[in-house]
Amino acid sequence: MKDKSHAWVAVGEKFSKLHTFTEDQVRAFATDAGDTNPLHHDAAVAAASRYKKLIVSGTHTTALILGLTASHFSKSYCVVGISFSVEFRRPVLADATVQIEWEVVATSMKKDKVQRVELRGGMYDEKGDLCVQATGTTRISLPT
Repeated sequence: MKDKSHAWVAVGEKFSKLHTFTEDQVRAFATDAGDTNPLHHDAAVAAASRYKKLIVSGTHTTALILGLTASHFSKSYCVVGISFSVEFRRPVLADATVQIEWEVVATSMKKDKVQRVELRGGMYDEKGDLCVQATGTTRISLPT
């Protein structure tokens, strides 16, 4: 973590990462999350559906999107998530490579040197189409 003299998070800050799904990963995550939807597990069912392939569960995409905020901010701050909202716009196929992106859209200082950080982001497929839209709020503070 950075020393206590560093700057706080600024509006306009962006961070992102690439993630490539595999069918085995999609099945395992859905199982661990308790999501038994055959569109995440059964290739034959998925092939007969409008999607034609296994799709990633919403719990999986959401976990990766939220996880990026924790991973990013915890490099320099103590961070806790306050609220997040996601909207599933398009399916993510089980063999897709996606770009997960966040942008800081607002900040405010709270008492005791705690910063509230408002975020807007999402998960995009290889074509750049928005698959999962997200907003979130975190609180960060300097490590003690």
